Amino acid sequence: MNHRNKLRALMALVAGACLTFATGANAQPANVIKLGWTTSDGPQDPYAVGARAFKAAVERDSGGRIEVQLFPNRALGDERQMLEGMRFGTVDAGIITNAVIAQFEPGFSVNDLPFLYASEAQAHKTLDGDIGQELGTRLAGKGIVLLGFMEGGFRNMINNKRPVSTPADVQGVKYRVMQNPVFIDMFTSLGGSAIPMAWGETFTAVQQGTIDGLEIPLAVIEANKYFEVTKFLSLTNHTYSAIGLVISKRTLEKLPADLRKTVQSAATSAIAVQRQAAAADARKTLTTLEANGMKINPVADVAAFRASVKPVYDKFRQSGQGPLLDKALAAVK
Repeated sequence: MNHRNKLRALMALVAGACLTFATGANAQPANVIKLGWTTSDGPQDPYAVGARAFKAAVERDSGGRIEVQLFPNRALGDERQMLEGMRFGTVDAGIITNAVIAQFEPGFSVNDLPFLYASEAQAHKTLDGDIGQELGTRLAGKGIVLLGFMEGGFRNMINNKRPVSTPADVQGVKYRVMQNPVFIDMFTSLGGSAIPMAWGETFTAVQQGTIDGLEIPLAVIEANKYFEVTKFLSLTNHTYSAIGLVISKRTLEKLPADLRKTVQSAATSAIAVQRQAAAADARKTLTTLEANGMKINPVADVAAFRASVKPVYDKFRQSGQGPLLDKALAAVK
């Protein structure tokens, strides 16, 4: 091979390498969404199930133009920190407990009102309708976009004193509650002793008898082995655990218009998948808890409980949320 032919061969090799590099670069997602949540990445954790569903839907529907990176176990901070980061664009997205979102937009507290929702289907219809849209509009004004509500399941009462069938059964029982006014007011209005307590202290407190019980979703009872330290599980379904799938407005607006639509539609798809999984897991969990010795009872007269917690509704109305409350009550009739 003469000098000229060697030069041509070398140029062809360089050109091929450049083409390969360019093709590889183009194959990489141009957009990354970092999604955080505070619980585990376990197979049945409702936050983790939702995160994986969102990742799968976004990457599929965007044709690989968006990559969703997952950050469980507070890797992006606690929930309040993540929300603050979303406001300023330093955190992309998160799956956040409704009560924490309510610290930024008080209207979200409507979802935590006790005995508001009679069933998961009723909650879905309300949150996917006008109520959800109004809450989303309010939150968008603070720089955070609500993509929809995932499901944490209903919260129920567990304790070592007695089964809860009527409001009177709550009286005099010491319940650990979240450090949230709605939950404190609820147990106070039922005549129980509401004890705000950090989550990390709760298991030992029940075990040692410092408190009699707590209110908690089914999945959390099983995952944290509360069946080992509590006897009675009453299916009070007193609060529906809505979980917000939220994204920074700044992050969303950086995407091309077609991908913004993709993220929203993928979120809707992921929420449906997550809700279905949560319902299936709840049925399995009840069987597991009963097999582990918990005494389980339903609650028939929900109206009596709702009447007992009327002061909680009155307080919410007096906080300036009357019109929103009326819409919510109309939606669940």
